[in-house]
Amino acid sequence: MRLNILLAEDDIRLGELIVHILKKKGGYQVEWVTQGGEVYDYAIESHYDVLILDWMLPGEEGINICSRLRKQGYPNAIIMLTAKDAVQNRIMGLDAGADDYMVKPFEVGELLARIRALSRRNFAPIQEQIIQIQDVKVNITNRAVFNKEKEIQLTPREFQLLDLLIRNKGQVLSRDVIYDRIWGYDADVSIKTIDATVKLLRKKLNLEGKHKFIQSIRGVGYKLEI
Repeated sequence: MRLNILLAEDDIRLGELIVHILKKKGGYQVEWVTQGGEVYDYAIESHYDVLILDWMLPGEEGINICSRLRKQGYPNAIIMLTAKDAVQNRIMGLDAGADDYMVKPFEVGELLARIRALSRRNFAPIQEQIIQIQDVKVNITNRAVFNKEKEIQLTPREFQLLDLLIRNKGQVLSRDVIYDRIWGYDADVSIKTIDATVKLLRKKLNLEGKHKFIQSIRGVGYKLEI
C-alpha cells in the first residue's frame, strides 16, 4: 500500500533522514513541514494516511495540533515524536489523540514498523460519503464540492463550516459553538468572521431559489435545511 505521509519536524537533519528513509525504504509519499502553524491546515486540506508529529514545534506545539485535529473529527493515524520520555508525557500525548508515541532518539526502522502496524489497523477502504443539496454535491470523504459537475473551490474554513452544518442539519448551531469548532476560542479573529464566512459560502454554492438554505437564526446562529 502506497501511503501518503505528512511529517511535521523542525529538526532539519532528523527531518531529512526521516523523509529519505520513508521514501527509499518505505516507498511512501512524504510531505514535510517545519512550522507548527502549517500542520493543521495541511492535515485538513489534503488526505494523509499518517501524520508524524513532533511535540515541540515553532508556532504551535504538536500536542495542541493533535488535540485540535481530533476535536474536528480527524480520523487518520497520528504518531507523536518527542524527547519527553516521562510516563505522564506519554499519557498526555495519547490522551490528546495520538495513536502511537515514540521517544527520541529512535531507530528509523522502528518508525517504519510502527507505520506498518498502524496501516493495518487504520486504513480499510472507506466508502465515500456524498451529500446532495439540489444541484450541489458534497463529497465529505474527499472534501470536494461540485455544482452541476463543476467543482467549487472552498477554503478549508468554508468546507469545515459546510461539513459542520451538514452533520448537524436541522439543528441550530450557535455562533459560539461554530466559532469553537472551526476556529477555536483562542483564535485571534472576531466572532463576526462566522457571518462573513457564511455569506461567502452561500455565494459560492449559488443554489438558485435556495440562497437561504443556510438559515440565519436571529441572535443565535445558523442551521442547515436540506
